[in-house]
Amino acid sequence: MAKVITFGLQKGGVSKSTTTGIVAYLLSGGMQKINKNDTSESREFYNKSYKVLALDMDSQGNLTELLTRQPANNFLNNSIFEAIAYKEPEKFIHSINDNLDILPANNFLASFAKWIYTGNMPHTEHGEVFVDYEGIGINQLNIMLENIKDNYDFIIIDTPPALSEQTTNALIASNYVVVLYEASKFCYSAIPNFMETIEHVRHFNGIKILGVLRTLNDIRRKDTHFFNELIERDYPDLIFDTLITRKASTGRLPLNGFKNNNELNDALSQFKEFYKEFIMRLKEDGNNDE
Repeated sequence: MAKVITFGLQKGGVSKSTTTGIVAYLLSGGMQKINKNDTSESREFYNKSYKVLALDMDSQGNLTELLTRQPANNFLNNSIFEAIAYKEPEKFIHSINDNLDILPANNFLASFAKWIYTGNMPHTEHGEVFVDYEGIGINQLNIMLENIKDNYDFIIIDTPPALSEQTTNALIASNYVVVLYEASKFCYSAIPNFMETIEHVRHFNGIKILGVLRTLNDIRRKDTHFFNELIERDYPDLIFDTLITRKASTGRLPLNGFKNNNELNDALSQFKEFYKEFIMRLKEDGNNDE
């Protein structure tokens, strides 16, 4: 059964979608491609491909556009919203490659909360919507995923920059959460609220924090060092050792994609050590199948 992992923080601009897309790609076999000439001991972490499903729970559809190379609204009536509403996810899964699928999102996912509480779903071509009120609104994604968990090794979820019904549904459906952190005052202020939300969810499903990943760091700035020291002091056991810096090739990844991208190795080079830490923490928790 798939391990379900949410990437989140109720704050925009912390590289949630890009990081989620990169991790989904690497798990699905991308690490073998960018690491094919590595003969070091670390290669043991990179030589296995997993079957991965990416879930876009953000109505902006950034993860959808990153992985599919299509505008998010191309998936009107064929998105994660319909998959959750009709509890027939197989009909709405979009294949990226042999090992990677996505349930895409578009602007209409912004009506997710309205659907939960009223049963009204806008702009649908698939007929009457039935709302399964088991668990009220917080369990809708989890109910849907029960139909397909056995088909994947990992289900990786991108979330919106808000403590919303989408975020809560993602956390309720997850075994783990990776918290994204960009070294700034507003992001630092957002962390305690997100940690409190995770703690509330833990009472429902036992979700675990896999770690806090520091992203988009400009190491030339003194305030970056200051806020990184603060988060390390507050959560010393959760911080990943890997520190992701701002890099032009990584920033261009949404433009250039993962296929036929001449600078892909450079764009993903920082994530190799994070990937190793990510897999190691799963192994240490006793839930990795390797």
